[in-house]
Amino acid sequence: MAAAMIELRRPLLAFAVAALPAVAAAHQPPRTPPETPRQRVTDEYHGTLVTDDYRWLEDGANEAVEAWSDAQNAITRAWLDSRPSRSRLHDQIKRLYSYEAPSWRIEKSAGGRLFAVKRQPPREQVFIVVLDAKADPASERVVFDPNQLDPSGKTAFDWFVPSRDGRYLGISISTNGSEDGTLAIYDVATGKPLPDRVPRVQYGTAGGSTAWNADGSGFFYTRYPAPNERKAEDLHFYQEIWFHRLGTPVEKDRYSFGRGLPRIAEHVLSTSEDGRYVLDTVQKGDGGEYELYLSGPTGRWERLARYEDKAVAGEFGPDGMLYVLSRDEAPRGKILRVDPRARSLARAEVIVPEGDAALEELLVTASKLYVVELVGGPQQLRVYDHDGKNGRLVPTLPISDVGKPIPLAGDAVLFANTSFIEPTAWWSWQPGDAAPTKTALVTRSLATFDDTEIRRVSVASRDGTMVPLTIILKKGTRLDGKNPTLLTGYGGYGLSLGPSFSPFRRVWLDLGGVFAIANLRGGGEFGEAWHRAGNLTRKQNVFDDFAACAKWLIANRYTRSARLAIMGGSNGGLLMGAMITQHPDLFGAVVSRVGIYDMLRVELQPNGEFNTTEFGSTRDPEQFRALYAYSPYHRVVDGTAYPAILFSTGKHDPRVDPSHSRKMTARLQASGTRRRVLLRTSGDTGHGMGTSLSRRIDEDADIVAFLVSELGLRSP
Repeated sequence: MAAAMIELRRPLLAFAVAALPAVAAAHQPPRTPPETPRQRVTDEYHGTLVTDDYRWLEDGANEAVEAWSDAQNAITRAWLDSRPSRSRLHDQIKRLYSYEAPSWRIEKSAGGRLFAVKRQPPREQVFIVVLDAKADPASERVVFDPNQLDPSGKTAFDWFVPSRDGRYLGISISTNGSEDGTLAIYDVATGKPLPDRVPRVQYGTAGGSTAWNADGSGFFYTRYPAPNERKAEDLHFYQEIWFHRLGTPVEKDRYSFGRGLPRIAEHVLSTSEDGRYVLDTVQKGDGGEYELYLSGPTGRWERLARYEDKAVAGEFGPDGMLYVLSRDEAPRGKILRVDPRARSLARAEVIVPEGDAALEELLVTASKLYVVELVGGPQQLRVYDHDGKNGRLVPTLPISDVGKPIPLAGDAVLFANTSFIEPTAWWSWQPGDAAPTKTALVTRSLATFDDTEIRRVSVASRDGTMVPLTIILKKGTRLDGKNPTLLTGYGGYGLSLGPSFSPFRRVWLDLGGVFAIANLRGGGEFGEAWHRAGNLTRKQNVFDDFAACAKWLIANRYTRSARLAIMGGSNGGLLMGAMITQHPDLFGAVVSRVGIYDMLRVELQPNGEFNTTEFGSTRDPEQFRALYAYSPYHRVVDGTAYPAILFSTGKHDPRVDPSHSRKMTARLQASGTRRRVLLRTSGDTGHGMGTSLSRRIDEDADIVAFLVSELGLRSP
C-alpha cells in the first residue's frame, strides 16, 4: 500500500476550541451537531485510490477527538432526555430488569458441587455461587461478588474455572468493560482470595483460559506479553500457555507452549478426568480454523489435529478417551473417538456421522454421550451410548435453546432450556427418565408472553437460498402494514441467533410492535457450510439475506418501510451499516451498537487482525475488492435520504474500536441527510461484557425512546 497523502480541509485546532464551550455548557447543547472538520487522507490499495476525511477521529486519546465525542454525546443526551416517552420507558424497563427474582447459569461441576453465575437485581453485576449437586437454592453460597469489591458496578469477571476437586476457583477480573483480566484465586470454602494474582491472562482480542492440574496445586493459563517483552502494538497478540504453582511468585511461572504459533492464535484449555492430559484448542483468529494440541504425562506438547483436519473441539470422557467434533467432509459435524495416547486422528473412530442437524456441544458421562444439535436457530439435545448407538432426543421445549449439559453422578445431567416466551429453567435428566424434571433453579420475570405467538417462516434470499425468519407478535395482530416492527440479525463467525427470553421484547410488544429475528448466512444455523456462505468474499450474502427478510415483512403486510426499524450489534452493527448504505429507503430507523464500519482500516486495530480470517484482508486483492464494495463507511453517498440512526459505542471496547462509530457518524452527518444521526458513547463500558445493570437499563431506555420518536409511536 502506498504512503498516505494528507490534505487539510479545515484546521483541527479551530474545531477543538469551538467544541469545548458546547461541552462546558452541556445543559444547552446545539440542536444539531457542529460540522466535523475534514483532514483528507488518500491511500492506495492495489491501484485503487481511497480517500478518508475523518482518519483523525481514530485517535481516541487526542483532545480534539475527545471534545468532538463529548459534543456529540451532549447533543444525543439532550435530545433523548427531551423525548416525552423516555422517562416512562425508563421506569418500565427498570421495573422489568430490576425485578428482584434471581437467575442462574451453571458453568461447571467439580468436587460434587455446581459452580454458577447468579444474577440478582438490583445488584449491578452478576456474581459466582456454589450449590450442591441437587441444584438446591437453599444450599447456595457466594464465592465471589464483584458488587462487594466495587459497588459502582464497574468491576466484573470475564470467566472462572474451578480446580478439579472444587477446592479453588480461578477468576479473571477486569474493569470498565475492558476485558483486560487478571487471574485471582479464591478458596471456595471460605470465599477468601489467595495471595496468587496472575496478570495479563485475558483480553478482548484472543480471550483467555485456564486449566488446573490433577491435584489442584497449580494451573496452566493463557498469558499475553509483558510490556518489556514485545512492542506496544504486539501486547494483545502472541498469546502463550504458562504454568503457575500456587503459593509461588508469578515471576517464577514457567513457559509451557505457544511460541511459533500465529500472531492471532487463540487458546482454550481443558484437562482430562484424571488430570494427566491437557488439551489446547487453538483457533487462528476468529474465522473458524482450529488446531488441537495435547500435553500428556511427559509434559511435551504434540499436535493432534491440523487446520486441514477441521477438528474444532474436543471433550475428554471418564473412559479416558477423547471425543472430537470434526467438520472434515462433514460441514454439519461428526464425532470421532480417539485414544489420547495415540496423539493422532489417524486411528480415530467415527462414532456419530454427519446428520441433518449441526452439532454444537459435547458432553461425555459414565456411559453416555450428550450432543447439543442446532436446527436452523433452535436447538435440541440428543443422547447416545459411547459408541454412538441408540441415539434419542431428550424432551425439551418447542423452538427453544438448550445449554451445554452439566454432568452429575453417573449419566445424569442438568441442562438449561429457554424459549422466546419462557425464561430459563434448569432441568435434571438421566437415561431411563420419561421426561426431564424441572429443578428449583427457575428464572421468574414480570414480563409474560401468554398473549404472544411465535411464527417461523422461510424467506427466499436474492440467490434463492431459504433463510429462516422468526416473528414474535401479539395474538390477533392485524396484518395491515401499519405495525411498528423491529428486525434484528447477526450473520457471522459461525454464531447462531437462537431462542432467548427478553423483557425488552415485552416493552416493544406493548408499544404495538412486532419483533423479528433473521437467521442469516455467516452464522452456524445449518453448520459450517452456512457459515462459509457468508464470510470472506461471500459476505454480501449476509446483507442480501437480511434485506430479503425486511422486504418479506413489508410484502406480507406486517409493516411498511416507515414503520420498520432494524437493530444489531458488533458484526450485527456492520450489518446495520450495510443496510443503511445499500437500502436506505427500506427502513424508518436504525439502532447500531458497537459496530464495524470501516472495513479497510479494521484489520489495523488490535482485534481487527483476529477478524481477517472471517472478513478478509486488504492485503489480498480479491478480498480488498469485496471489502471495499460493501464497507459502510465508504459507501455513504452525499444527498441520500438515510433513515434516522442511533449509533452507540463504549469508550473501553477492546473488540471493536469506538473510532468506527465516530467516523461513520461524522460521514453520515456530512452527507446532507435530513434525518437524525446520533452518537451515544458510554465512558465506562466496552463491547457489552461486564456492563452493569443500571447501564443496560439506561441504554435500552434510550433505544426504545429513539424508536418511539422516529417511528412516530405512542408510548403507553
